[in-house]
Parts: sequence; structure tokens; C-alpha cells
Amino acid sequence: MDTGIVIVDYGAGNLRSVAKALEKVGFPGKVTQSSQEVAAARGVVLPGVGSSGAAMAALEERGLVEPLRDAALSGTPFLGVCLGLQLLLESSEEDPRPCLGVVKGKVRRFGPGLKVPHMGWNQVWFTREHPIAEGVAEGSFFYFVHSYYASPEDPPLVLGRTDYGIQFCSALATGNVVATQFHPEKSGPVGLRLYENFVKLMVLEGVRAR
Repeated sequence: MDTGIVIVDYGAGNLRSVAKALEKVGFPGKVTQSSQEVAAARGVVLPGVGSSGAAMAALEERGLVEPLRDAALSGTPFLGVCLGLQLLLESSEEDPRPCLGVVKGKVRRFGPGLKVPHMGWNQVWFTREHPIAEGVAEGSFFYFVHSYYASPEDPPLVLGRTDYGIQFCSALATGNVVATQFHPEKSGPVGLRLYENFVKLMVLEGVRAR
């Protein structure tokens, strides 16, 4: 049975803010820890804050690793947010525990000389057109809180770039999967537009990245 849009609860997500954001754009999501509901979902949102190792342990404990991996690889519209982006990669310098491995690459820590966490408003420059970014101006400001950043093996997967001492991947996309290092739910109207685009264009209309 189609369970609509689910927000995955594994004890490490900014769930209330994400749920409120989806409500504001008219498409409430269901917060769940159920692997069956994730498997049956029409769209999946994987939020997250904290460490990759603790998050992966929590996902494993709840039996969510394979359902999430299957959803991302089988074509279900999938949105990762903050730690939810990092978990899509294969590994992280933060912890030896493997991540989901949906995207080839590694999560790296910002280098010496940069204040961590990178926290506050910063600009995102999109590298190509994508349904998630429809109607979002180039160089829009989004809200960040993180000490690590994704480094995908395949550069064309990078959808957005942001400058913080280095230019890092602040959004990635491949087919049905899109993920942001920033928090759209904490980024005002421009962030709500991303959630609206995810639901309307990717979930309801089935638009995929080119």
C-alpha cells in the first residue's frame, strides 16, 4: 500500500521542522520508523543531524538500512537533508562504519584553519538545471550546520556548490535521488520552495534529473 511521503525517524533527525515544512507547502509527510512504510512510500525524506556512525547504527537497529538503500536505488523519489546527504555516500572520515553506499564517494572533514562547524547562511550555486531547484535563484542563501562535506567520486553528480575555504558539494542529484547539505526547512521561503518542488515535480509528476 502506498504510504505517501515518509520522513524517516531514526533518532537523529530534525523531524518536526521537516514535517512542518512539508505541511506548509500542502503535502504533509508521515514520520515513521517502520521499514514496511519506507518500502511502500511514494517519496522518502531522510533528514539527520549528528554523527554518521551513530546514525548508521540507529538505522541498522531499526532495520532501515536495506529499505532505504532499496528505495534510493529502485526509483522512489528520495530527498536527503544534511546528514541525510552524507549517509548516501560509501564512507565518512567521521567514523569507520560504512554508510548506505548509494553514491560512490567519501565524506570528508573541513581542513585545518576553517572554523567548524560551518554554521549559518551561505550561498548555493547550482551546476545544472534540476526539478528540485526550479524557481530558485542562483546564489540563493541557505542555512548550514555541519563539519563534514560530501565528496562524490563522480563530479557530474554535484548539483550545488558552496564556498567555505574550499568549494564543496552542497547538493547532489542522480535520477530519483537528490540531497542537500543545507537545511531547506530552516532556510525560509527559498527552502520551502525546494520541498514544494520535491513533492510536486519529483513525487507527483515523476520528473527525474537529466
